Amino acid sequence: MLGMALAAIDGTIVSTAVPQIVGDLGGLTVFSWLFSGYLLAVTVTLPLYGKLSDTFGRKPVLVAGIILFLVGSVLCAAAWNMAALIAFRIVQGLGGGALQGTVQTIAADLYPLKERPRIQAKLSTVWATSAVAGPVVGGLLAGYADWRWIFLINLPVGAVALWLVVRHLHEPSRPRPATRPKVDWAGALAVFATGSLLLTALVQGGVAWPWLSAPSLGLLGASAVLAALTVVIERRAAEPIIPGWVWRRRTIASVNLALGAMGLLMVAPTVFLPTYAQSVLGLGPIAAGFVLSVMTLSWPVSAALSDRVYNRIGFRRTAMIGMSAALLILLAFPLLPYPGEPWHPALLMLLLGAALGLFQLPLIVGVQSTVGWAERGTTTASVLFCRQVGQSIGAALFGAVANGVLAARLLDAPVDGLPGDLDAVTRALEDPGAFSAAATDHVRRAVDAAVDYVYIGAAGAAALALLALITLAPRRFPIITEPTEPTEAAGTAGAPGRQDAAS
Repeated sequence: MLGMALAAIDGTIVSTAVPQIVGDLGGLTVFSWLFSGYLLAVTVTLPLYGKLSDTFGRKPVLVAGIILFLVGSVLCAAAWNMAALIAFRIVQGLGGGALQGTVQTIAADLYPLKERPRIQAKLSTVWATSAVAGPVVGGLLAGYADWRWIFLINLPVGAVALWLVVRHLHEPSRPRPATRPKVDWAGALAVFATGSLLLTALVQGGVAWPWLSAPSLGLLGASAVLAALTVVIERRAAEPIIPGWVWRRRTIASVNLALGAMGLLMVAPTVFLPTYAQSVLGLGPIAAGFVLSVMTLSWPVSAALSDRVYNRIGFRRTAMIGMSAALLILLAFPLLPYPGEPWHPALLMLLLGAALGLFQLPLIVGVQSTVGWAERGTTTASVLFCRQVGQSIGAALFGAVANGVLAARLLDAPVDGLPGDLDAVTRALEDPGAFSAAATDHVRRAVDAAVDYVYIGAAGAAALALLALITLAPRRFPIITEPTEPTEAAGTAGAPGRQDAAS
């Protein structure tokens, strides 16, 4: 949990210190890479760390990830300009990728199926606590100390986590392979290069350059070529980083697609709800953050109780109930009155957190339970990788939708010269004297319409997740009960082995 906390709090604690960082180091035009670079490094390294943990064990990968994250934190605190800080944030991300995937895999290793909802819910509380505490701690450190402390504060937490892991994490002994394990470094490099180009195109397209410009088309074309090359390399590799069985097995493929769709829809509340709260409801940044944070309160509670549902009706049906509820909640958002009260979206986010907790955890626990130890790291990493890629695609797609709707609504504005993108409009609305009362109301309604369309798009992503489960996921997940795991963990009594259990 301490190792997970390093990765969980990192994004939220940095966000509130951006003004101080830019004021000290400059680089206003590229500061978004503080987040994009970190996200890119985490995402593209997930498959590699998953395969390495299956090959060499979880503990060495987790220890290496913590050390790399702490080295990146020290370097970030010592950064002398924005370019150096972005580069060191990427180093942090290289460690963060090991933390995210490996911790989830270790949880499945250490706890039998019956106990996994409890430990996964505790891991969810780490993210929930970080979502609330991160902005507060970051703001206090940036305002009353120095922004460099937001990176140095990782050191004591990481040191304790490292000590506990080294001293107390004892993996069960496994028989040594007859031959020395081979690492598919060519495949790892191909996956890294493909993911880097694709995510760069998605993150910067429509922001740093237009979508139909040469940089966007060049990056997308190059990533497509590299993707084809990656497939060729992985087919020939003895131990591929992304093995073909990840997509040939219906259970894993359906969960990958469903979690990817969930990453897509998560962009609506996490990226656009704070903008809605500030620009339409007129809340401050902290209050807008709390409107979103209520989702993180109901999520772990719902996840912790989900086993009472899936032990009765199965993983697939439980996830379908959760995503069906999420679909209805997302469709309810455009029906909110204008301008409305802050508790209106807060209530929807509370319900959305409960629905997604009922969706995500049964799928993660279920898919981890269909593979043995030697495949669990790769499987977990593939699920998290698809979720991260879904978020990147969602940010690009819904950003284009929001800006398109906003531009269309501002064509008949009562004044000329209004900014044409959502970020610029939000900044302009922070100045009470920027527009007349009529123009301000028109701009707020335009933002309201733009966010409504984003939520409709998120509902479409929820429908895609349901479609993946309905058409691909087996009605009963083929559960594997390993010899060290109690047989009742699969919901049935019997000898260890593969069981087609509803639970």
